[in-house]
Amino acid sequence: MSVQEQGRAALVGVAAGAATLGVAELGAGVAVRLLGATGTPSPLLAVAGAFVDRTPAWLKDWAVATLGTADKIALGVGMGLVLVVVTALVGVLGRTSRALAVGLFLLVGALGLGAVLSRPGAMPADLWPTLAGLAVGTAVLVVGLGRLGPFPEEPGQTGPVAGRRQVVLAAGGVGVLGVLGIVAGQALTRTGRATGAAVRALGLPVPVRRVQIPAAAAASVEGQSPFVTPTEEFYRIDTALWVPRVDPATWTLRVTGLVEQEVEIDWAELLEQDHVEAIVTLTCVSNTVGGPLVGNTVWTGWPVRELLARAGVRPEADMVLSRSADGWTAGTPIEALTDDRDALIAVAMDGEPLPPEHGYPVRLVVPGLYGYVSATKWVTELKVTRFDADEGYWTPRGWAERGPVKTASRIDVPRSEARCGPVRWWWPASPGRSNGASTPSRCASTTGPGSRPSWPPSPASTRGGCGAGPGPRRPPAATS
Repeated sequence: MSVQEQGRAALVGVAAGAATLGVAELGAGVAVRLLGATGTPSPLLAVAGAFVDRTPAWLKDWAVATLGTADKIALGVGMGLVLVVVTALVGVLGRTSRALAVGLFLLVGALGLGAVLSRPGAMPADLWPTLAGLAVGTAVLVVGLGRLGPFPEEPGQTGPVAGRRQVVLAAGGVGVLGVLGIVAGQALTRTGRATGAAVRALGLPVPVRRVQIPAAAAASVEGQSPFVTPTEEFYRIDTALWVPRVDPATWTLRVTGLVEQEVEIDWAELLEQDHVEAIVTLTCVSNTVGGPLVGNTVWTGWPVRELLARAGVRPEADMVLSRSADGWTAGTPIEALTDDRDALIAVAMDGEPLPPEHGYPVRLVVPGLYGYVSATKWVTELKVTRFDADEGYWTPRGWAERGPVKTASRIDVPRSEARCGPVRWWWPASPGRSNGASTPSRCASTTGPGSRPSWPPSPASTRGGCGAGPGPRRPPAATS
């Protein structure tokens, strides 16, 4: 088979794959937006979600360390390349064995169907977009290969072979239409639930307890991180390939499991409760010291302990398994949600409704714990249970089940290798001698063995975790 023959056959295979996904994604968008599908009818999102769920911990660590918040983009690009290669090989195979090519094509489709059924909230009705796409894609593959003519070519053949250029053009057109279908379907899926306008239109509860940011916390040194991280710069680490769009009009939060009585509240009832403000630092367990996966802000929410008290936690319980709208779970020690720390059912950050990517309409914020055991976004259920009976998402993947934050600190200024001017030093007080005086300086650096720079103390300790770190009685933490 010549290179030209292989290229034409590969193009037919890619066009068939694009047609399949175009129809399937468009159908999935309709299912989500118009039919209220609760699962993941999109085969692309379902396959990607299944891959993420089965990613080993070492690969997840590598992805976060290497790609940071671009890990989901990298996964999407990688999936696209794999699909192009696989469908191209199916097309080339079809020149020698059409039946085998169709069988392989359907096998790939069956993997997509299995992924759709594996997603949280999946129903058999979620399969119809992928089935429709498979029917169209298979027809494109069979017809396209047929128009290329038999292989090997028969001597003197002039029929179908003479129209190969038209086949190539048609395959290219089908591929373009398929890509447009994918884009349209994804747009429908992502805008099918809540919109940005709905977020801005909702009012927020007036906190019964507010926090005051100390004036000394304002960053006055160039290069120093702000005490309150701007919301648009707040890091995002989660397993959601596309941000769930949860409608507050239909949102509920259920308390189930080892309780005296199950409780369910809706958005309106939540807003009627006594909300409080808390300064909490969220930080990712994958963050390196001085890394970007950490942020500090003012959260507004209702203390989790009050909701759990309403349900009545049974004495044998030692864990709460929180569940997200997309099926993600976290196992949190019960004491972290029932003691006097500010563990919140949060509805706002920095005085504004939660952005969709940070858990709108409701998320958990728990001081003292990494986020993989506490910081559930888009939260819909709190199951009171035990560590020996249930596991959060990351625990069976080799992560510690309790995840207390490791305290860390960093120096923002001076940066590494900075050249500094004269400074005055601090020394501790001792009998008969007071503290050494220290004056503000633009930069500080050691000047020799044993010398100690004068760093201003933290103006206020904060709570952290990726989830959150320690509270006011302990120094700030830095590590979800």
